[in-house]
Amino acid sequence: MYLFIYNLNLKNKVFTVTRLAPQYRERSTAVKSRAAFGSHSSDILNTLQKKQEAAMASNTVAMPAPVCLIENSSTGQLHVNQQALEILSQIDQPVVVVAIVGLYRTGKSYLMNKLAGKRSGFSLGATIQSHTKGIWMWCVPHPCKPGHTLVLLDTEGLGDVEKGDQKNDNWIFTLAVLLSSTLVYNSMGTITDNSVQNLHYVTELTEHLEVKAGDGNLDISSEFARFFPSFVWTVRDFSLDLIMDGKSITADEYLNNSLKLKKGLSKSTQTYNLPRECIRNYFPSRKCFVFRRPTSEDKMRRIEELSDSDLEPVFVEQTKNFCAHIFNNTETKTMKGGFTVTGRLLGRLVETYLDTIASGKVPSLDNAVLALSQIENSAAVQSALTHYKEQMKERVSFPSHTQKELSDVHGQCEAAAVHIFLERCFKDENQRYQLELMKCLQEEYESICRKNEKESEKSCKALIASLFRNVEDRLSSGFYMEIGGYKRYKSDQEHFIRQYKDTPGKGIQADAVLKEFLNGKETMGNMILAADESLSEQQKRIEEDQARRDAMERERRAIQENQKVLQQLLDDQERSYKQNMEQLLRKMKEDQKTASEEYDRVLQAKLREQKYLLESGFDENAKKLENEIRILNQKKEETQSQSNLSRVVETVGNVASLFLPGIAGRALGVVTSL
Repeated sequence: MYLFIYNLNLKNKVFTVTRLAPQYRERSTAVKSRAAFGSHSSDILNTLQKKQEAAMASNTVAMPAPVCLIENSSTGQLHVNQQALEILSQIDQPVVVVAIVGLYRTGKSYLMNKLAGKRSGFSLGATIQSHTKGIWMWCVPHPCKPGHTLVLLDTEGLGDVEKGDQKNDNWIFTLAVLLSSTLVYNSMGTITDNSVQNLHYVTELTEHLEVKAGDGNLDISSEFARFFPSFVWTVRDFSLDLIMDGKSITADEYLNNSLKLKKGLSKSTQTYNLPRECIRNYFPSRKCFVFRRPTSEDKMRRIEELSDSDLEPVFVEQTKNFCAHIFNNTETKTMKGGFTVTGRLLGRLVETYLDTIASGKVPSLDNAVLALSQIENSAAVQSALTHYKEQMKERVSFPSHTQKELSDVHGQCEAAAVHIFLERCFKDENQRYQLELMKCLQEEYESICRKNEKESEKSCKALIASLFRNVEDRLSSGFYMEIGGYKRYKSDQEHFIRQYKDTPGKGIQADAVLKEFLNGKETMGNMILAADESLSEQQKRIEEDQARRDAMERERRAIQENQKVLQQLLDDQERSYKQNMEQLLRKMKEDQKTASEEYDRVLQAKLREQKYLLESGFDENAKKLENEIRILNQKKEETQSQSNLSRVVETVGNVASLFLPGIAGRALGVVTSL
């Protein structure tokens, strides 16, 4: 560690690092310095965040047309398209993902084109054959959320008789669920029992997804509800009036009525209820839109060529309402745990899921999050470290005038680097990656400090060589080896010292290098003093005593200079730990809030479902749900617990003290002050 380098420089002196550290730990000046930095650091972070937001606002990919994201081969194998992944890798913005599924030839692509603000793009087709194969992607700037990218996914039609093997329909549906923020299910005519049964893919999700149930035997439906997308059912060519029991109803009420459960234990009743129960339990947020037929049958074949004025006004209005709902209500895509998904992460999710499917296994939500977190967190460390190195290289001039000058720049660059890391990382269990970053930043700072010390030493020696040249010439010529020579030598030496001290830009080794140089001239000074016959023995003893006092003063100044550097390094380590903890705790509280909101969203849905069950006479079902609600409340309370924060603080403090010895014994006090 860098602290011990200075110990080697002072190994023959009274002070050592181990003695210096306790002596200076409680200095009020260090506390004031840290407090002043805290205010300045906040300004630095605010500026950095504004720059990041500005960069993010322009960092999207506006695609002129869709590309295939997941290819479905003739043998039924799913493959990722590298061109699509390359596009996603360029998007660092959060993404809002809308996927549409449904039977083939039901007009899914038309709705997705409208969301993209285009008449054409996704293939529409005008025959009974399915045009879309696999999953196609279109990335456009989000029209209502600045700094977000809208990702539209148009999926292959389900139930295509030409496929022969229908098994990958389940995978297409499952991937649409896994990748989207909102899942649109498109059907034709009316919502009948048959159309609900066609959504049997929902009932089979448990066979195609793996998710760890929460502690306390939390039901799998609650785990699904935490991260499943919102559900929108669109009914095309709807020709009925929305009237029930003589009263007008909304499309949402129409959907909810279609999802009502039947009483009874017969096999037919269970078959009837199963898809409805899955939709109700897996998708807490449900919405329905009905669309009249847009135009005549002849015109339907060239609908992408028609403008809104060529279509039925009521259809145009219904389409506008649908788009407005999607734009304003679809949330940013998150992974399990509430972690925000960027375009880059979305691409990696696709790869992870398809690799798992290709291996014959079932995608695991927890494993996917863990695998991505390891990749992203490693990249976050490198990104933060690179930013630190670039900023230090740009802002530091060697040698620095004082260690504090270098320290202040380091503190600002380090705070920015930690901010960059925390903005990108997620699920950093035991803060493994943040600790790695802290260690890397400390090592890089130590390297910079060593360079600063060497540059200062080099600069000082060069200055001494230049200023002392005349004196050296006189020494060589024997100018001082005469009567009165010692007085002239002392005068020239004092003049040299004044010039040296008055010259700026020497850096932190100014006193140490001067001391070392003058100590090397002591023998020559003693020879000149001994040869000067103009001085009496008593005067020579006085001059010797003065020379010793001067040497002691130089020694004291050099030690003091090194003490200040050492103390500054100790302060830097404490500051580093403190600002890491401040930013980490802030992020953890934000994550706690997100997790709490995630559980709260599921809780509200379960409470609504419980109310429906009680009102509909399903008392036994409602009783079972009561236990689920109790467990969800417990989980929500756990996410808000302060004990997790305390555990993290203790872990980081214990590990960080191994490579930040300056915080040993002080970490607890620092965190208490937070």
